[in-house]
Amino acid sequence: MTVAHPLPRKLASRYHGWKATGYAENKVWYRRLASEGQHPRAMIISCCDSRVHVTSLFGADEGEFFIHRNIANLVPPYEPDGKSHGTSAAVEYAVTALKVAHIIVMGHSSCGGVRGFYDMTMGTAPELADGSSFVGRWMDLLQPGYDRIKSDRSGPECVDALEKQAVIVSLDNLMTFPFVADAVESEKLTLHGVWHNIGEGDLWWYDPAEQGFKPV
Repeated sequence: MTVAHPLPRKLASRYHGWKATGYAENKVWYRRLASEGQHPRAMIISCCDSRVHVTSLFGADEGEFFIHRNIANLVPPYEPDGKSHGTSAAVEYAVTALKVAHIIVMGHSSCGGVRGFYDMTMGTAPELADGSSFVGRWMDLLQPGYDRIKSDRSGPECVDALEKQAVIVSLDNLMTFPFVADAVESEKLTLHGVWHNIGEGDLWWYDPAEQGFKPV
Protein backbone atom coordinates (compact mmCIF):
# COMPACT_ATOMS: atom_id res chain seq x y z
CA MET A 1 0.00 0.00 0.00
CA THR A 2 1.29 3.46 -0.89
CA VAL A 3 2.06 5.63 2.13
CA ALA A 4 2.11 9.41 1.67
CA HIS A 5 1.56 12.45 3.87
CA PRO A 6 0.67 16.13 3.35
CA LEU A 7 3.51 18.48 2.51
CA PRO A 8 5.48 19.91 5.45
CA ARG A 9 3.89 23.21 6.51
CA LYS A 10 6.96 25.23 5.57
CA LEU A 11 6.89 23.95 1.99
CA ALA A 12 3.14 24.41 1.69
CA SER A 13 3.49 27.99 2.94
CA ARG A 14 6.22 28.71 0.39
CA TYR A 15 4.06 27.29 -2.37
CA HIS A 16 1.13 29.55 -1.47
CA GLY A 17 3.51 32.52 -1.41
CA TRP A 18 4.74 31.67 -4.91
CA LYS A 19 1.20 31.13 -6.23
CA ALA A 20 0.14 34.53 -4.91
CA THR A 21 3.17 36.40 -6.26
CA GLY A 22 5.46 34.65 -8.74
CA TYR A 23 2.68 32.83 -10.54
CA ALA A 24 0.09 35.60 -10.32
CA GLU A 25 2.50 38.13 -11.81
CA ASN A 26 3.47 35.79 -14.69
CA LYS A 27 0.23 33.89 -15.29
CA VAL A 28 0.22 34.50 -19.05
CA TRP A 29 3.77 33.12 -19.38
CA TYR A 30 2.99 29.97 -17.39
CA ARG A 31 -0.18 29.33 -19.40
CA ARG A 32 1.79 29.73 -22.61
CA LEU A 33 4.35 27.20 -21.38
CA ALA A 34 1.52 24.79 -20.59
CA SER A 35 -0.26 25.20 -23.93
CA GLU A 36 2.74 25.40 -26.26
CA GLY A 37 4.91 22.77 -24.59
CA GLN A 38 8.59 23.00 -23.74
CA HIS A 39 11.29 24.06 -26.16
CA PRO A 40 14.52 24.15 -24.13
CA ARG A 41 17.75 25.00 -25.90
CA ALA A 42 19.91 22.95 -23.57
CA MET A 43 19.88 19.86 -21.40
CA ILE A 44 21.85 20.07 -18.17
CA ILE A 45 22.95 16.92 -16.36
CA SER A 46 23.89 17.84 -12.80
CA CYS A 47 24.24 16.24 -9.40
CA CYS A 48 21.33 15.72 -6.99
CA ASP A 49 23.30 17.73 -4.41
CA SER A 50 21.00 20.36 -2.88
CA ARG A 51 23.77 22.97 -3.04
CA VAL A 52 23.93 22.85 -6.84
CA HIS A 53 21.34 25.36 -8.07
CA VAL A 54 21.56 25.24 -11.84
CA THR A 55 18.85 27.78 -12.66
CA SER A 56 20.33 30.35 -10.28
CA LEU A 57 23.84 29.85 -11.67
CA PHE A 58 22.73 30.62 -15.22
CA GLY A 59 19.85 32.95 -14.41
CA ALA A 60 17.43 30.66 -16.22
CA ASP A 61 13.68 31.08 -16.58
CA GLU A 62 11.08 28.32 -16.63
CA GLY A 63 11.20 26.40 -19.89
CA GLU A 64 14.80 27.30 -20.69
CA PHE A 65 16.61 24.16 -19.49
CA PHE A 66 15.76 20.46 -19.58
CA ILE A 67 17.40 19.37 -16.32
CA HIS A 68 18.29 15.84 -15.24
CA ARG A 69 19.89 15.25 -11.85
CA ASN A 70 21.47 12.10 -10.45
CA ILE A 71 24.23 11.05 -8.07
CA ALA A 72 27.51 12.67 -9.18
CA ASN A 73 26.15 13.85 -12.58
CA LEU A 74 27.15 10.58 -14.23
CA VAL A 75 25.98 9.32 -17.62
CA PRO A 76 26.20 5.56 -18.15
CA PRO A 77 27.31 4.14 -21.48
CA TYR A 78 24.73 3.21 -24.12
CA GLU A 79 23.23 -0.09 -23.00
CA PRO A 80 19.98 -1.07 -24.80
CA ASP A 81 19.26 -4.14 -22.67
CA GLY A 82 15.53 -3.59 -22.20
CA LYS A 83 15.91 -2.63 -18.53
CA SER A 84 15.09 0.64 -16.75
CA HIS A 85 17.59 3.44 -17.42
CA GLY A 86 16.47 6.84 -16.11
CA THR A 87 19.47 8.90 -17.21
CA SER A 88 19.63 7.26 -20.63
CA ALA A 89 15.90 7.85 -21.09
CA ALA A 90 16.33 11.54 -20.25
CA VAL A 91 19.19 11.86 -22.76
CA GLU A 92 17.17 10.09 -25.45
CA TYR A 93 14.16 12.35 -24.90
CA ALA A 94 16.27 15.52 -24.87
CA VAL A 95 18.05 14.68 -28.12
CA THR A 96 15.40 12.87 -30.18
CA ALA A 97 12.18 14.55 -29.00
CA LEU A 98 13.16 17.99 -27.70
CA LYS A 99 16.10 18.29 -30.08
CA VAL A 100 18.19 20.38 -27.68
CA ALA A 101 21.17 22.18 -29.17
CA HIS A 102 23.45 21.63 -26.16
CA ILE A 103 24.05 19.04 -23.45
CA ILE A 104 25.97 20.40 -20.45
CA VAL A 105 27.39 18.03 -17.83
CA MET A 106 28.01 19.90 -14.59
CA GLY A 107 30.18 18.52 -11.80
CA HIS A 108 30.86 20.29 -8.51
CA SER A 109 33.11 20.53 -5.48
CA SER A 110 32.54 18.51 -2.29
CA CYS A 111 30.55 15.86 -4.17
CA GLY A 112 29.40 13.16 -1.75
CA GLY A 113 29.03 10.54 -4.48
CA VAL A 114 32.58 11.05 -5.70
CA ARG A 115 33.87 11.01 -2.13
CA GLY A 116 32.02 7.74 -1.59
CA PHE A 117 33.66 6.21 -4.65
CA TYR A 118 37.10 7.29 -3.41
CA ASP A 119 36.37 5.79 0.01
CA MET A 120 35.41 2.52 -1.71
CA THR A 121 38.77 2.41 -3.48
CA MET A 122 40.46 2.97 -0.11
CA GLY A 123 38.46 0.15 1.48
CA THR A 124 36.81 2.49 4.00
CA ALA A 125 33.23 2.31 2.69
CA PRO A 126 32.17 -1.35 2.92
CA GLU A 127 28.50 -0.36 2.82
CA LEU A 128 29.03 1.09 -0.68
CA ALA A 129 31.20 -1.82 -1.82
CA ASP A 130 28.39 -4.22 -0.94
CA GLY A 131 26.66 -5.53 -4.04
CA SER A 132 23.25 -4.40 -2.76
CA SER A 133 24.22 -0.70 -2.64
CA PHE A 134 22.51 1.30 -5.38
CA VAL A 135 24.88 4.23 -4.79
CA GLY A 136 27.96 2.03 -4.88
CA ARG A 137 27.03 0.28 -8.12
CA TRP A 138 26.11 3.61 -9.72
CA MET A 139 29.44 5.12 -8.72
CA ASP A 140 31.25 2.19 -10.36
CA LEU A 141 30.68 4.21 -13.55
CA LEU A 142 33.52 6.46 -12.38
CA GLN A 143 36.10 3.63 -12.53
CA PRO A 144 37.56 4.65 -15.94
CA GLY A 145 38.20 8.15 -14.58
CA TYR A 146 39.87 6.78 -11.48
CA ASP A 147 42.08 4.53 -13.59
CA ARG A 148 43.33 7.61 -15.47
CA ILE A 149 44.49 9.47 -12.36
CA LYS A 150 45.15 6.95 -9.58
CA SER A 151 48.87 6.64 -10.23
CA ASP A 152 49.80 10.22 -9.35
CA ARG A 153 47.12 11.51 -6.95
CA SER A 154 45.86 10.67 -3.48
CA GLY A 155 43.71 12.11 -0.71
CA PRO A 156 41.88 15.43 -1.29
CA GLU A 157 43.77 16.02 -4.53
CA CYS A 158 42.46 12.73 -5.90
CA VAL A 159 38.87 13.52 -4.86
CA ASP A 160 39.08 16.92 -6.56
CA ALA A 161 40.42 15.30 -9.74
CA LEU A 162 37.72 12.62 -9.59
CA GLU A 163 35.00 15.28 -9.50
CA LYS A 164 36.31 16.53 -12.81
CA GLN A 165 36.75 13.00 -14.13
CA ALA A 166 33.04 12.41 -13.48
CA VAL A 167 32.36 15.13 -16.05
CA ILE A 168 34.80 13.65 -18.57
CA VAL A 169 33.51 10.08 -18.12
CA SER A 170 29.98 11.35 -18.76
CA LEU A 171 31.03 13.22 -21.89
CA ASP A 172 32.77 10.09 -23.17
CA ASN A 173 29.73 7.94 -22.43
CA LEU A 174 27.37 10.37 -24.13
CA MET A 175 29.19 9.75 -27.39
CA THR A 176 28.41 6.01 -27.13
CA PHE A 177 24.73 6.82 -27.75
CA PRO A 178 24.22 6.57 -31.54
CA PHE A 179 21.66 9.39 -31.65
CA VAL A 180 23.99 11.67 -29.67
CA ALA A 181 26.99 10.87 -31.87
CA ASP A 182 24.90 11.43 -35.02
CA ALA A 183 23.64 14.80 -33.77
CA VAL A 184 27.14 15.90 -32.79
CA GLU A 185 28.65 14.83 -36.10
CA SER A 186 25.92 16.62 -38.06
CA GLU A 187 26.51 19.75 -35.93
CA LYS A 188 23.00 19.76 -34.52
CA LEU A 189 24.25 19.20 -30.98
CA THR A 190 27.27 20.30 -28.94
CA LEU A 191 28.49 18.75 -25.69
CA HIS A 192 29.94 20.78 -22.82
CA GLY A 193 31.53 19.90 -19.49
CA VAL A 194 31.74 22.26 -16.51
CA TRP A 195 32.77 22.02 -12.87
CA HIS A 196 31.38 24.35 -10.19
CA ASN A 197 33.26 25.33 -7.03
CA ILE A 198 30.41 25.84 -4.58
CA GLY A 199 32.36 27.76 -1.93
CA GLU A 200 34.07 30.16 -4.32
CA GLY A 201 31.28 30.47 -6.86
CA ASP A 202 33.69 29.62 -9.69
CA LEU A 203 32.79 27.80 -12.88
CA TRP A 204 35.35 25.93 -14.97
CA TRP A 205 34.86 24.43 -18.45
CA TYR A 206 36.50 21.35 -19.90
CA ASP A 207 38.82 21.94 -22.86
CA PRO A 208 39.28 18.59 -24.64
CA ALA A 209 42.14 19.97 -26.73
CA GLU A 210 44.20 20.51 -23.57
CA GLN A 211 42.47 17.77 -21.55
CA GLY A 212 41.96 20.14 -18.66
CA PHE A 213 39.56 22.62 -17.07
CA LYS A 214 39.72 26.40 -17.54
CA PRO A 215 37.85 29.17 -15.72
CA VAL A 216 34.79 30.50 -17.51
